[in-house]
Amino acid sequence: MQSPLSLLRKHGIRPRKRLGQNFLCDPNILEKIVRIAGVRDTDTVVEIGSGIGVLTALLAARARRVIALEVDRRLVEVLRSELGGLSNVAIVHGDVLEYDFASARAEGGKGRVRVVGNVPYNLSSPIVLRLLDYRESVDRAVLMLQREVADRLAAAPGTKDYGPLSVTVSLYTEARLEMRVPASCFVPRPDVESRVIRLDMRREPLCGVDDPALFRDVVRSCFARRRKTLLNNLRQSSLPVRPEAVPAVLEELGIDGTRRAETLTVLEFAALSNRIGRGQNP
Repeated sequence: MQSPLSLLRKHGIRPRKRLGQNFLCDPNILEKIVRIAGVRDTDTVVEIGSGIGVLTALLAARARRVIALEVDRRLVEVLRSELGGLSNVAIVHGDVLEYDFASARAEGGKGRVRVVGNVPYNLSSPIVLRLLDYRESVDRAVLMLQREVADRLAAAPGTKDYGPLSVTVSLYTEARLEMRVPASCFVPRPDVESRVIRLDMRREPLCGVDDPALFRDVVRSCFARRRKTLLNNLRQSSLPVRPEAVPAVLEELGIDGTRRAETLTVLEFAALSNRIGRGQNP
């Protein structure tokens, strides 16, 4: 396989900034990503943003099947030109936010489904949330993200990076930060540092959540104004709990209302969500 820069020149491709196109060109980093993904010859891999196919080819050498997702029609033609001879690669022109990951599970039979991708940084959160929606179909995701976003995904309670996405990711996955990747490893160079994160989907959520949609609303409401206390944020929320009932609900759960959202664990958020969902607020 030719280098990314050579392929771009060969096909006359100029990366499109609006699509977040920064092509990874460091062969050592590419190999490490494949190793982190832990791909076996019985696995199906869905690659997000296959670009010019450099990582795709490495995945195809190890996987039973690779589904190469690419939204840019120009790059789809490059993929077909460069990888058309690989029988285990299916090139799909489409948007990852509309892709049905359950179909990959169905095609894969008893094999595992791994998701790998150099994710457009402006779509990081929506893509991660979509993967969580399909957590029963995906076993592991290995994503290249803006470093700050990756740090937030894996952040622990009590840290400055801990936020709503950290809570949701922790509920459904075991997140592990991997190597940092400098801007010099990409063509063109992005304005930020990148980092690889590994998300292993939990067989069962970390704790019981009666209503996932309400759970997300509760978490967002608690973090609505980071410098405000839980008591203030919950009283000013649109959650199904009367403002005057909030102190008693928190007291019942043993949660100090003067705390801030970033100090709560996932288990505490779940207990709060479940309690609000049961109604009959004091």
